Parts: sequence; C-alpha cells; structure tokens
Amino acid sequence: MSDELLIIEDNEQNFYMMRFLLEKNGFKVLGAETGREGIKMALLHKPRIILLDIQLPEMDGYAVAAELKAHPELKEIPIVAVTSYAMVGDREKILASGATAYIEKPIDPDTFVAEILPYIHKSHRE
Repeated sequence: MSDELLIIEDNEQNFYMMRFLLEKNGFKVLGAETGREGIKMALLHKPRIILLDIQLPEMDGYAVAAELKAHPELKEIPIVAVTSYAMVGDREKILASGATAYIEKPIDPDTFVAEILPYIHKSHRE
C-alpha cells in the first residue's frame, strides 16, 4: 500500500479544498474526476484511503465503491464518502455500497483532516 491518498471528485473547487488541506498536513494526493478513472488509479497506486464523491459523471459513487470493494487487492482500503447527499437513508445507502465512513459536504476545513485520520491510520496498520 502506498503513502498516497486518492480523491475521486468531479467538482474542481471541492477537489482543490480537500487536496490543499491534505497536502498542508503532509499527505501525497492523487486525483480522479470520474469513477472509472478513480478505479484505474486505485488499482495502479493502491492508496491508503479513497475519498469518494457520490454524485459523479458516468458512474455514481455507489457503483464505484461496490466495484472498488470487489477487487481483492483494494477491498481493505478505506473508502470515505464525501458527499452532499444528506437525506434520510443516504448515509446507510452509501455505507451499504461499500464505503467505510461518510462526511457531509460542505466539508469543514477545521475538522476535515481529523475526521479522516482514523481511517488513514487504520489502513496503515493493516
């Protein structure tokens, strides 16, 4: 497993904010704008964690999470859904698709890194 983190996010501003916060805290960040591109990057780089938007072009985050978890070499990588989907049942649906955790958008720049650190550390121990 690499020391890189992967963000699968099609919104440039959201991607920039997450990347900025993570790089400021010493992480190496990879990015993908589509689910298919994200799956390819995950297979190639084996990141420590995947931050996944749910509303993506071509293939939604539910399908991406399920496909990531179907690959034996990726199934242990934590997936944190970072999404604006916040209706009743959305969290459960996201977790059922294979995500490890869920963070609502807009992200809080003051707490974002702390919210994902437990999953990064968990993946580092495995």
